[in-house]
Amino acid sequence: MAINDKALALEALIEESLHPLAQLRQFLNSLSPHHYQEVLGERKMHTLGKHVRHIIDHYDALLDKDISSFPDSLNYENRERDVALEQSPPLAVEHLRWIERGLQALKQGSATSHLSLTYPDALTTLTLDSSLERELAFLTSHTIHHMALIGLLAESLGLRVPETFGVHPSTLRHWQRESLETSARSA
Repeated sequence: MAINDKALALEALIEESLHPLAQLRQFLNSLSPHHYQEVLGERKMHTLGKHVRHIIDHYDALLDKDISSFPDSLNYENRERDVALEQSPPLAVEHLRWIERGLQALKQGSATSHLSLTYPDALTTLTLDSSLERELAFLTSHTIHHMALIGLLAESLGLRVPETFGVHPSTLRHWQRESLETSARSA
């Protein structure tokens, strides 16, 4: 079913963004600072905290510091990169709650749908047309991608993550359809 109503589409995209953020927040609530900060990977470049901070940075670019003043232009390159968010799971959890409240506030419809995305390339800075809806779809996919990496890193530490952690909503819907089809065939 395609959603043509902008308000309904926006609400659906916000809900789709809120789900992985809530999953991430729940995971962080069970995580020790030691595991959150532990350096992983052959090149010793990864921590769970760095991936969480990276997710937060991208939502911050959309929501800005003042939720009531929605930006007309986005630039994901100019991220704050707050190291404290990489070090403290409780601080990251609180910031994720702030993001969730900001996304909920977008449902009130005060934000413009049209946005410009600033994207620097090797020679110049490009200004691309975008929309709130398109950026929410991007942020959900981006979040899921990094959560999948977080899940792999967590498993390498011997930590358990839920089966649906880091799985895109479209994949979850596919699994659900497959399960229903399998049930219908066996009935």
